[in-house]
Amino acid sequence: MAGAVDLSALKARSEAAARQQAAGGARSTAQGAPGSPGSPDGGGGRYVVDVTEQGFQRDVLEASLQVPVVVDLWATWCEPCKQLSPVLERLANASGGAWILAKVDVDANPRIAQAFGVQSIPMVVAVVAGQPVDAFQGALSEPQVKDWIARILDALRDRMPAIAEGERRAAAGGGAEPEEEPEDPRFAAAEDALERGDYAEAEAAYQQILDQEPANEMAQAALSQVRFLARAEQADPSAIGRADAAPDDVDAQLAAADAEVALDKAESAFRRLVDTVGRTFGDDREKVRSHLVGLFELFPADDPRVSTARRALARALF
Repeated sequence: MAGAVDLSALKARSEAAARQQAAGGARSTAQGAPGSPGSPDGGGGRYVVDVTEQGFQRDVLEASLQVPVVVDLWATWCEPCKQLSPVLERLANASGGAWILAKVDVDANPRIAQAFGVQSIPMVVAVVAGQPVDAFQGALSEPQVKDWIARILDALRDRMPAIAEGERRAAAGGGAEPEEEPEDPRFAAAEDALERGDYAEAEAAYQQILDQEPANEMAQAALSQVRFLARAEQADPSAIGRADAAPDDVDAQLAAADAEVALDKAESAFRRLVDTVGRTFGDDREKVRSHLVGLFELFPADDPRVSTARRALARALF
């Protein structure tokens, strides 16, 4: 299923809704809260979170950058869901945080169900680095679910160190969480600005961190994300057609590439800018190259689309 589900539109809607609700401090998720109302059996746990459309970006997309997030799509009227969900919760809480269970009531969150193309429930989807990588439908037995999760963890353990950390916690103390490090107030200030939709303030905050710590990879990645979000909020899908009609208009090509990335068409965006690099010279070429490198930073370094585009860019430049 990798790449088959377009989550970009839902991500954008969840960001907008989160900004609208930020002033009221609304948070619908219940991570770590036993007896969370979204669970069919009233269960919960520290590695189980009830996900809403507003919290989808934070609780699924962003969390999946650290460990696999297993999304359980269910409804109160679904009898097989009442058999499967408790199994998933038990396994999640026993995992020590090697993976997280994200529970989605499809009746209350129809946009999430639509994004995953749900046709019947229960449906369970594994999300890694913001993309679905595997899924099943129906109420599998506990041994079958264990095997399915084990295959996912085995495939990702070398690339996601937090999986092994969670497994060590589970082996040592039944899933006890380590003591949390104190939150960096500089990042907290930047994230608060981002929640308010103040991209300029968030960008300035991340830039200040980089001025003090030029090698801070987290701040660099966050800065690239903020800059893109500020542009993507103004992205117009019609920019793609305008750029196609004016291949020598550099600014039109940059706007079209942003629109394509926002529409989850990264390969098209990369190809567009690589071709533009090949047609331009001097300051225009550097402008396009820099913009393209900034788009690369929105994706994992080992993303095959990025690797392919980097090779193509090198050929265009040299």
